[in-house]
Amino acid sequence: MSDHTDHDAIVLAGGAARRLGGADKPALPVGGRALLDRVLAACPDAAATVVVGPARPTARPVVQALEDPPGGGPLAALAAGLRHTTAPMVLVLSADLPFLTSATVRDLLDAAAAGGTSPCDGALLRDAEGRDQPLVAAYRSAPLRRALDRLRTAHDGTLSGLPLRPLLSALALARVPDTTSAASFDCDTWEDLGTARARIREHGHVLDEWITAVKAELGIDLDVDTAALLDLARDAAHGVARPAAPLTTFLVGYAAGRQGGDVTELAQRAAALADRWAAEAAAEEARAAGSHASGDEAKPAE
Repeated sequence: MSDHTDHDAIVLAGGAARRLGGADKPALPVGGRALLDRVLAACPDAAATVVVGPARPTARPVVQALEDPPGGGPLAALAAGLRHTTAPMVLVLSADLPFLTSATVRDLLDAAAAGGTSPCDGALLRDAEGRDQPLVAAYRSAPLRRALDRLRTAHDGTLSGLPLRPLLSALALARVPDTTSAASFDCDTWEDLGTARARIREHGHVLDEWITAVKAELGIDLDVDTAALLDLARDAAHGVARPAAPLTTFLVGYAAGRQGGDVTELAQRAAALADRWAAEAAAEEARAAGSHASGDEAKPAE
């Protein structure tokens, strides 16, 4: 497994977004978070993170860069971002990937570092239809710089307007399969954006998406065992009182944050307390019912 700390990240956030009517695509929200911020959240361990494109607010600090001339295309933007990086490995990501995860980023870094039995200049994602995704990739910095320099020399000293294909053909790259095409799903059209917004609200995704969004909004980095907290909320509601559910889960999260504790372990302890509380109440109800029954039997018939 590679050392995930020794890499930089370049996020390409320019482009005219013509199929979106010229909207500022990286700033468009999915699940209440800008597309750019969702991508940034997937690469939190980069030593330096460079966003190439017009300056805009981001959820965490980044280095802002702009290709020269502006609008020069992906290769010009990539070169502009590289000028601000020093790590031996660099992630290259487009800013419109709503479902990119840190797990996929780690897979790319591992594949780029491993290299197999032959020389490897990096690794890129390959979607379920077999298409390479050069803007969801990890590249070794040295061969990437050399390839860009050769292309610049071959095209009168400029990379402006050049497609990505010549760069890919100049590098030996491993492929990481994206079997569901989720991580490589990008938002080029309003229909794509609508699909992404609908997907995060599906039953199997909505809770995890919501918890992730809340953590990002509050600026906290806390592992949340959703199933354990839901079980705790159920036990507190049934064993104590319905309003106890949200208050108890809040206290567990607060304790985990203050103590650096494990949410799952704290939730289990609180759930055990709720069970004891409920058992005590049940025992009292049974005792009271027994007392009433004994009193009824002792009462003389009229």
